[in-house]
Amino acid sequence: MSQKYSQATNLVLVALGANLPSSAGSPDESLRISAARIAQLPGVTVTAISRFWHTPAHPAGSGPDYVNAAMALRSDRPAQELLEEFHRIEADLGRSRDGGRWASRGIDIDLLAVGDQVHPDDATQDRWRALPPEEQTRTAPEQLILPHPRLQDRGFVLGPLAEIAPDWVHPRLGLSVLEMRDQLPEGAFTGMLPERP
Repeated sequence: MSQKYSQATNLVLVALGANLPSSAGSPDESLRISAARIAQLPGVTVTAISRFWHTPAHPAGSGPDYVNAAMALRSDRPAQELLEEFHRIEADLGRSRDGGRWASRGIDIDLLAVGDQVHPDDATQDRWRALPPEEQTRTAPEQLILPHPRLQDRGFVLGPLAEIAPDWVHPRLGLSVLEMRDQLPEGAFTGMLPERP
């Protein structure tokens, strides 16, 4: 389901992924339960959810294949508050956040963007976005960075996101979701398969 989005500050973009069972069951079921829990949050209205995509683990060979999806919400709640809600849902499904960077997991809910907001500021977002790949595996920010600093690099995020918010424009790059997706190398989508509707 695709529709045009303004850069309204209450548009919230979310990525979901799992490649291990959680307390909810299989990765597919973990995404379904997580999406349902997000839809029940006070002050949140779900406007779209992508198909589920089966994607190879990132980095390559790091674990079983993932199931990924993207959601578009409307909410006036602060970004940090939403992130804390997402972390509670992850914890309820058994997620432990001490498994290291890019470890296999039963559920991962990432806050990708809130309208055209940049957090905490332009310079910090730019620095984390430009972090060299070797440092990305060792370093995680201690504060919320918006838009998500790896958003523009990941086919497994941009594939599902293009289904629901193709016209959202990255406030620092000036590129839409479709433009970011189309600029990725072909290999970024190797092995990715959407489920049939």
